[in-house]
Amino acid sequence: MSTELLTKKGLRLLFWLVSIFYLPMAGAQDSIQKVTPDTIAMEQSDTLLLNKTTLSYGPSPDAIKSRVDYSAKDSIRFDLSSQKIYMYKDDDISFKDINIKADYVEIDFSNSTLTAKGLTDSLGSETGLPVFTRGANSFKSKQMKYNYETENGLVETVLTQDGDMHLHGTTIKKLPNNIMNIYQGKFTTCNLDHPHYEFRFKKAKVIPDDKIVTGPAYFVVEDVPTPIAVPFGLFPNSKGQRSGIIIPTWGESAQRGFYLENGGYYWAINDYMDFTIKGDIYSLGSWAIKPSMNYRKRYKYNGHFNANYAINVLGEEGSPDYSRNRDFSVRWIHNQDAKARPGSNFSANVNIVSSQYNKFNPVNSNAYLSNTFQSSINYSRSWGGKYFLNVGGNLSQNTITKELNLTLPSLTFSVNRFYPFRKKIQIGKPKWYENISVNYNMAGQNRINTYDSLFFDNDIYSKMKNGIKNNVQLSTGAIKLAKFIVWANSFNYVERWYSQKQVKSWNNDTILINGEPVAGFVGVDTITGFNAVRDFNFTTSMSTTMYGMYAFKGGAINAIRHVFKPSLSFTWHPDFSSPGWGYYNYYINESGDKERYSYYDGFIYGTAPAGKSGNVGLRLSNNLQMKVRARKDTISGTKKITLIDDLTFATSYNLAKDSLNLSPLTIVGYTTIFKKLNIRFGSSFDPYALDEKGRRINKFEWNVNKKIFRPEMFRWTVGLNYNLSSNKESKKKIKPNSASEQEVEDLQQNLEDYVDWDIPWSFRIGYNLNYTTTYKYYNGYTDYEIDKVRTLVQTLSFSGDVNITPKWKVGFRSGYDFEKGDITFTSIEVYRDLHCWEMSFNWIPFGFQQSWNFSINIKSSLLQDLKLDKKKDFRDY
Repeated sequence: MSTELLTKKGLRLLFWLVSIFYLPMAGAQDSIQKVTPDTIAMEQSDTLLLNKTTLSYGPSPDAIKSRVDYSAKDSIRFDLSSQKIYMYKDDDISFKDINIKADYVEIDFSNSTLTAKGLTDSLGSETGLPVFTRGANSFKSKQMKYNYETENGLVETVLTQDGDMHLHGTTIKKLPNNIMNIYQGKFTTCNLDHPHYEFRFKKAKVIPDDKIVTGPAYFVVEDVPTPIAVPFGLFPNSKGQRSGIIIPTWGESAQRGFYLENGGYYWAINDYMDFTIKGDIYSLGSWAIKPSMNYRKRYKYNGHFNANYAINVLGEEGSPDYSRNRDFSVRWIHNQDAKARPGSNFSANVNIVSSQYNKFNPVNSNAYLSNTFQSSINYSRSWGGKYFLNVGGNLSQNTITKELNLTLPSLTFSVNRFYPFRKKIQIGKPKWYENISVNYNMAGQNRINTYDSLFFDNDIYSKMKNGIKNNVQLSTGAIKLAKFIVWANSFNYVERWYSQKQVKSWNNDTILINGEPVAGFVGVDTITGFNAVRDFNFTTSMSTTMYGMYAFKGGAINAIRHVFKPSLSFTWHPDFSSPGWGYYNYYINESGDKERYSYYDGFIYGTAPAGKSGNVGLRLSNNLQMKVRARKDTISGTKKITLIDDLTFATSYNLAKDSLNLSPLTIVGYTTIFKKLNIRFGSSFDPYALDEKGRRINKFEWNVNKKIFRPEMFRWTVGLNYNLSSNKESKKKIKPNSASEQEVEDLQQNLEDYVDWDIPWSFRIGYNLNYTTTYKYYNGYTDYEIDKVRTLVQTLSFSGDVNITPKWKVGFRSGYDFEKGDITFTSIEVYRDLHCWEMSFNWIPFGFQQSWNFSINIKSSLLQDLKLDKKKDFRDY
């Protein structure tokens, strides 16, 4: 009988039956009021037919006091003589934290058991096999029996999943505490009913959220037993972190001998922190230790730290190719949640490596190709959105030149722009003087520029450069003149603080420079003490914007628009090299001439400018756009195309100079073609002629050689970055188990670390060209001999990948060095998705990193140590 035919009064009959057999169903309550029965209809077959009935009943004292929800798509039949209930098709029963689904359910109240199984359809196939769920655990079986009083169960041909684990068993007995005993079973991480691989065992015990313990087990692949066996199995089954040993990989390297790599221990300290220590050891003397730590506290902070220390020994001691290198790396990332402490923030991004580390210990190809590394630690604080403080440190490192540039500490303090003459409550349009604003910035640094081998020398402190710079700017803001002209004025005051100054003098002694004796040199004496270096300037400027348009009648081009932005500026400051300021001095050189210098030349924030300035600057900026027809645009029917993003002409005239008042004319411009090709242009032209020694003289080039300008430099820069791919967008990324979550976050990686099956193919190409022509003039100021020095730098790189089949992906990357005429770093990657397994092959065919690596392993991290690795390391070449 269909459940839709059950009337409300029929449900009362069901409640009465349930109370008789101690199983309250269909929402029985803890206390039920008595009612008087009307009628009960019963067939001779002792099968109750639900009819219009009113019953008098009460709950049994032994009944389960919990709500029971049930449904069946086809029918529910009650048999009083045998004290059974039968449910057919898509049965669903829920009580307490238990849910049972099946196509056939039989409840026997005489022994408090529930039997569930599937049904056989017209084609002979079983459908609706029972699924038992309790809490977060569930399993699918062929047939099951469950005692709802003792909570014991017996299951035949079961399939259950817990996380990545899939357990198959011929017979399973479920105990009241949810522990399961399994007979004739198998364990795998493959989610198929007939898995690709498995560990087969005779007996096992599953302890929920703890472990799986088996007797003797052996490894089977595609139903083929292998000689791999264990006397017993112990598999973790708990959620979250779990401490344990990390199994190393092993092999042989021609240069370093037999090895064990990446073995160690993982320590789950608590819910917020874990620690891993791994190590490598080689039979010829190389070894490495690699500790790492992750920490995270929700809404507070998160971070990752790892350090590597390695001794790399290549070859045998005494052989010509023997070498021993000591390398290290330190990586620390710390981020503070914005909600943790509003108004302040601490962050760190530290990446320090020894000069040879990525040569002998690269994490991937990108790390090997990198030679510059940046590190920073920063603390910032703000007060009311008006005052801002930043304190930190920075380190820049070049592993090729071995240069180190350390700034520690670095300090900045700034005050938001404020308007001292504005009223707190503004009424009407502000007066011009109410737009006067004041801005203050302060910066301080202690900087060291040295080499990594000299960083810990005793005289490192003498190489430190430090200072503080204060800057105050007073601005009138933008003032409109005649509606179209913008007039702006500013006064800038700069004050530098130094703890020393340098006094220079000529010394006639002979010294050795690069092993060669040199007679006479400039001696430098450093005098400590507080020194303030001040300067100021005043700037006024006027600018406007003009538009011109030419419209076409007919044709594909509708119009061309020209945007012209002229600006005129004037900057003034006095001559800070005059003796009254005390910033400059002279010494007598070997020729008896005076050489002017500043006490603060080469200091961290420089010195005050020398020479009086009354500089008038002219700047003409241009932008050119074209409007054309667009068939795809159904609204306006047109689209804009930028022909020239910017083309600027700039020069200046210094009123304070007595000669050479004009500065060279500079022309710079850039544009983008097809949204992919970036073109930049720069040039410089000098209006003055040169003397016999190639020095500028106060004569115009026109007066000497009948030329308006003398070219000095041309530079073209072309950059192309183009990505081609199928139109299908990426939806997911599969990450092999070889990379940790933090490594994925820290490192920009390629196909070795990410496999994206949703993009059938992609191709990326990058090309950069820098062409510079510099003009050098010789032999007099008429009939110049011109030497054009041309410099051409080109780089080409390309990479891509393609899905040969839905399970095969091939990736590649390479490039060409035009200067050396050789192919740059090249790698080929092949990846094969084997469902629950994965295979990868990486090949670097030539170069210092020449190597190959083949790996086949189980995807699941639960059995990540079950893999086969074969490789030839680049050190073996």
